Amino acid sequence: MSGARHAGLFLDMLAAERGASKNTLDAYRRDLDDYLDFLREQKAEPATALAATVRGFMGSLEERGLKASSAARRLSAVRQFHKFLYVEGYAPEDPTAAVSAPKRGRVLPKILSVDEVDRLLRVALEGMDNAKASPLERLRAARMACLLELLYATGLRVSELISLPRSAAKTRDRFLVVRGKGAKERLVPLTDAAREAAGTYLALLEEKGKVSGPWLFPADSESGHLTRQAFARDLKATAAAAGLRGDKVSPHVLRHAFASHLLQNGADLRVVQELLGHSDISTTQIYTHVLDERLKSMVRDLHPLASKAG
Repeated sequence: MSGARHAGLFLDMLAAERGASKNTLDAYRRDLDDYLDFLREQKAEPATALAATVRGFMGSLEERGLKASSAARRLSAVRQFHKFLYVEGYAPEDPTAAVSAPKRGRVLPKILSVDEVDRLLRVALEGMDNAKASPLERLRAARMACLLELLYATGLRVSELISLPRSAAKTRDRFLVVRGKGAKERLVPLTDAAREAAGTYLALLEEKGKVSGPWLFPADSESGHLTRQAFARDLKATAAAAGLRGDKVSPHVLRHAFASHLLQNGADLRVVQELLGHSDISTTQIYTHVLDERLKSMVRDLHPLASKAG
């Protein structure tokens, strides 16, 4: 059986048994395509690959200048692929068991301040209220205001945000039920500002006759809704208008802002984990630097002997 066929079976398993999303499957496919290309150059097959072969692949990534985090992600995909082949009986052993991951430094997430988030929202709202703007420009500004308010209120993944159903803007509840990775459902809160922005945007959308399909953010795309790339592009334009560097702002950075600002204001790490939809608390722990600073501040401000130090 060819390596491509083995990879196809592995991806089918991820979709069927683990409920992997299209974005997740696409990421695994890219990583495995790269690995299979390397195996072909070495005239090797996945079922008979050795630990030395996998180490050679990791070495090739380093030569190409991949960051340690990217190389580690690629090794993770290769590990799971080989484990699947071994468990299913397609290979006599798992060659990745003896291969260690590249060491990664602790990378802190980019974070926007509350003031910077407020500046982004203000630009979108001003564009929506601009009497000189065309109807289409006002609609696009209202869409951006809605996207920003929802993202900052909920911490949704960008894929979850852009594929929200239109009913999300009509709910009277103060929460949304979101289907995230692995088809797992979770509740996320809705602020009054987010509900108002969604209602205003939907009213303009319906007024302009732009409603089509079930999506809150319809677009002329293969999926029928706004794409990640289009949202990221429009967000950078909004950031520029707000006087912020484009490389500092992205949908994922706003998700980080949601989590970090909650923790700064006293939220529990486990609560933030649940809101973000992280299956493992270790993923949420990238925000522990926020907790560290908060704890230092608490000791400084509340400890009875702190003022006597020195």
